[in-house]
Amino acid sequence: MEKEIGKKFLPIGTVVLLKGANKKVMILSYLIFPTGDSPDKKMYDYGACNFPEGVVDSKVGIGFNHEDIEKVVHLGLKDDEYNKVNELLVRYCDDLRKEFQKSVDIKKAELKKKEEEEKKTTDKKEEPKE
Repeated sequence: MEKEIGKKFLPIGTVVLLKGANKKVMILSYLIFPTGDSPDKKMYDYGACNFPEGVVDSKVGIGFNHEDIEKVVHLGLKDDEYNKVNELLVRYCDDLRKEFQKSVDIKKAELKKKEEEEKKTTDKKEEPKE
């Protein structure tokens, strides 16, 4: 039985099939972003693991957004605690995304400046001496 995708955010424990995928995943967390120094970081609505295997390697995760869900296979538990968390997530998600994007933009600008400074240094070293 296919369940309605519904609104953000689906409960922890929900099992979904993503668009274009043939493997199910289970939602483990909300509003995640990859670690590391990549300037192309982005925030995802959900963090997940393969289903039914679970977390096999703690360094490997799956990030996806609500619009990437093709269908809900199993809906996780919805109770009063979920409703409170969901209300906060919906209320503050856009603000968190904006703040996250600001930090990504700052990091990109810093990297660009560093690259330009390194290029100037390299260019000076390569200038012919008279």
